[in-house]
Amino acid sequence: MSESGISRRRFLGGAAAAAAGFLIVPRNVLGGAGYAPPSETMGGALVGCGGRGPGTFGGLGKNVVRLASCDVKFLDRADNKEVYTDFRRVLERKDIDVVAIATPPHWHALITIATMQAGKDVICEKPFTRFVAEGRAVVEAERRYNRIVQVGTFGRYSAVHDKGRALIHKIMRSGLLKDCKGVHIKNGGLKVKEWSGYANATPQPVPANLDWDMYCGPSPLRPYHPHRHGGTHRGYWDYEGGGMTDMGQHHFDPVQWTYGKDDTSPVEIESFAPPAHPEVCAMWGWVELKYADGMTFVMNSGEWGKPYDRKQAREVSLSDLSEEDQKKVLAMPDPEPWPNFEEAVRTRKRTGGCAEAAHRGACIMHLANISIRVGRKIKYDPVKEQVIGDDEANRLAHQPMRAPWHL
Repeated sequence: MSESGISRRRFLGGAAAAAAGFLIVPRNVLGGAGYAPPSETMGGALVGCGGRGPGTFGGLGKNVVRLASCDVKFLDRADNKEVYTDFRRVLERKDIDVVAIATPPHWHALITIATMQAGKDVICEKPFTRFVAEGRAVVEAERRYNRIVQVGTFGRYSAVHDKGRALIHKIMRSGLLKDCKGVHIKNGGLKVKEWSGYANATPQPVPANLDWDMYCGPSPLRPYHPHRHGGTHRGYWDYEGGGMTDMGQHHFDPVQWTYGKDDTSPVEIESFAPPAHPEVCAMWGWVELKYADGMTFVMNSGEWGKPYDRKQAREVSLSDLSEEDQKKVLAMPDPEPWPNFEEAVRTRKRTGGCAEAAHRGACIMHLANISIRVGRKIKYDPVKEQVIGDDEANRLAHQPMRAPWHL
């Protein structure tokens, strides 16, 4: 049978049924168990069709039909889906309701904002952004256009069901703990060496099926090398931030929620690392991030230098409060579970990984990388979202984009 027509057998079968007084209706039109009627399905698009693409698209929900695909690497037409190389053409389509973004992170903010401007909801891969100012721009766009945004980390969805974590969350959000002694240490699992880049890679010809200029987009237009494309793009500051941002938002997204930090950022960040390369992500030992209330997050890579040994991990507990304050915390209602992305789209309730939470989670990684890159301790204002008294570090938080792209 052709893509646009119907077979002779199906046509004759339908005609015979009509003559007998019966109407054959496809099961997906009726709905029911295992099927969603057209009124409940949504048109979806995937931007960035590489390794994480199918998984990210699956996060849109089971009742989303993929109508379009977009990638700077020219794709073959398949499954009757329209194929594009420019995401803006996808967003012009009225039949697209939701968009999954699985590009490298240097494109996340711009495509997320454009998607919301086009009146569509969006799920985006982690890390949420490439630098701090991008995240704030996405948060403002989410509020301006009243769209649903979900970052592609889901650890917080299980954290809210964990009674121990939920109790810590209530302690932290109660405002009763004035001097927090908590220390959360993440040991290993950050893929530092795996996602290190090549410092002096020899430029190579751009493959005929790749739009390299569009791939680079808002980042500098560097000479092509295959290590800058595909999963290994993580090893270059132009596109991501090494293992820190690849794995860090996964690890710290639920921790951030547990300790009630979805609306703030660390104020002091110190790292232990060798001098950083200006273009290439490389090795580092550990980063310590301290919040205004004293809570400390630590990332100990275990892959370079002397391991972190400044503080011991320490959990927050009810014993940190007076008996009276303990009773107040226990009387607080438990956190309500968040809707998943598809539920959020239908109910217009914010997801757990909404733009503000996702932005603050990404900032943990961005600030850690900034300290590594400048080679010193930095102080940060989480309200103004500025590095204090350090112009070099602040430029890494508020980076320019290559024309004509801009926030």
